[in-house]
Amino acid sequence: MNVALTIDGIGVSFPGLKAVDGVSMLIQQGELRVLLGANGAGKTTLMDLISGKTRSTEGRVFLFDTEITNWEPHRIARAGVGRKFQIPSVFRDFTVRGNLDVASCSDPRVRANLGIGISRARRARINEVLELTGLADVADEQAASLSHGQTQWLELAMLIVQDPKLILLDEPTAGMTQAETHKTAEIVKGLRGQHTILVVEHDMAFVREIAETITVMHLGKVLAEGDITAIENNADVRRAYLGSHGIGVEAA
Repeated sequence: MNVALTIDGIGVSFPGLKAVDGVSMLIQQGELRVLLGANGAGKTTLMDLISGKTRSTEGRVFLFDTEITNWEPHRIARAGVGRKFQIPSVFRDFTVRGNLDVASCSDPRVRANLGIGISRARRARINEVLELTGLADVADEQAASLSHGQTQWLELAMLIVQDPKLILLDEPTAGMTQAETHKTAEIVKGLRGQHTILVVEHDMAFVREIAETITVMHLGKVLAEGDITAIENNADVRRAYLGSHGIGVEAA
């Protein structure tokens, strides 16, 4: 199996703070990796380094065999890295399907972005993603009318329809109900094998549903790595992050 993402000693320093400190990680093609850690552990900063939002001061990042270290964000996106942030960003005045029309279009011309002359294959792919994300029944509704959970799924659908090589999900269940969180887990698990996915998440019920391999960060470094059982039973993780009560309870 090919390695989709190689992080080799990546780090970044801000005045008085080493936010990410020599992190190395290998994520295989088609893998679903969860990044866990307390607030301030460096998880989101690591995502920023991968996606180009923050420039590293040491180390390298590779997408398959291509080094993308410190590329501009738009160039990294074009190379095949898609990112979903905590706060969704969609075209609220467009329909759900219209949002996917725009997201799936590689032609910058206005006529193409307005959905004129969409190929049969592209239309079929949009329909497939609507089904996958549970949005087929609201495909013709305006995005502004969607619930919070549906809006999150729409932004995820907008990523999926672009067929990125690597998907970065930053707390995809933030603000969701228990039912919405479970549905999000089903969507993410449905992507496993088709896309390489790195997820930052605090909701341990969600993590338990989706986790294959978990990487735990603490104070900018990798503290532990393994499956859910190994992480639950790791004494260093319990002391540094999870507290004495186990993986289901976060430290304040």
